[in-house]
Amino acid sequence: MDFVIFVISMGVLIWGADTLIKQSEAIALRFNISEFIIGATLIALGTSLPEMAASVAASLNHKADMAVANVIGSNILNISLVLGSVFIISKNINPNRDFFAKDSTWAMVPVFVFLLMIIDGVISRFDGILLLVLMGAYVLFLVTDSKESIELDDIDEIDMEHFSWAKTILFSILGLALIITGAHFSVESASEIARSFGVSEWIIGIVMISFGTSLPELVVSISASLKGKVDMAIGNIIGSNMANTSIVLGSAALANPLTIDSKAYIFDLASLLFITLLLVFITANKLYNKSAGISLLIMLSLFLSHTIQSI
Repeated sequence: MDFVIFVISMGVLIWGADTLIKQSEAIALRFNISEFIIGATLIALGTSLPEMAASVAASLNHKADMAVANVIGSNILNISLVLGSVFIISKNINPNRDFFAKDSTWAMVPVFVFLLMIIDGVISRFDGILLLVLMGAYVLFLVTDSKESIELDDIDEIDMEHFSWAKTILFSILGLALIITGAHFSVESASEIARSFGVSEWIIGIVMISFGTSLPELVVSISASLKGKVDMAIGNIIGSNMANTSIVLGSAALANPLTIDSKAYIFDLASLLFITLLLVFITANKLYNKSAGISLLIMLSLFLSHTIQSI
């Protein structure tokens, strides 16, 4: 039964992602702002809601390992699985935005801050507030940097003569609701399957739950890539990782201080740092190609192989 629920929830995710992308494109055209900004804010925050719900719930239930593991796993999967898939399925990747000059730092900063915070073994409520402020700084940066404009040809399948705010907002909410609902049931069914095998909360969080909560980013980014919206896809990944490490982790810490034995999970923490630095390397050298995608998927395979062996 859990497998059936998982399959159905995936279908709901795909439907919701397609709906959200279309409405986000309409909003981008309406305000004449770049698809990257939409992807890094509206879509990124929306697709990070499942991570937030899962981590906050885990924190409230005094399952700090699961809350933190969900964030770490989601960030690793977003870069390796999601970005890797985008590179592989996209025919021509020529982003309009210089991701290295403008966004790579924002991918690194929250990771370094997070690693510094867990040195003492606790992410306190004060730490949580600092993480939320960090996300605020990122959004402020995007707003002040949103002077880019987009060409009308960049967005298709949208009839702006019949643009309606009521319809756009309604379908945006519907899309987000479908994504969150699909992710929720994906997580629940996957968790039940994992528990039947008797694995730890950390493993459940870093593999099963993080995979389930990363499904929105995966579906949205792949859907955007297939429509030629590479800036939106990459923006969603960078924005989602930023939101995961700041808003999701910050909210979980505010709900209940998170205690974590960093020495016990050194491989996972090192993997998070390495994959983030790899993202910076790719953007610095503009390696937006299938070779980079394959390299990211190899990293994912190594990470999953080690995780499975540790069960």
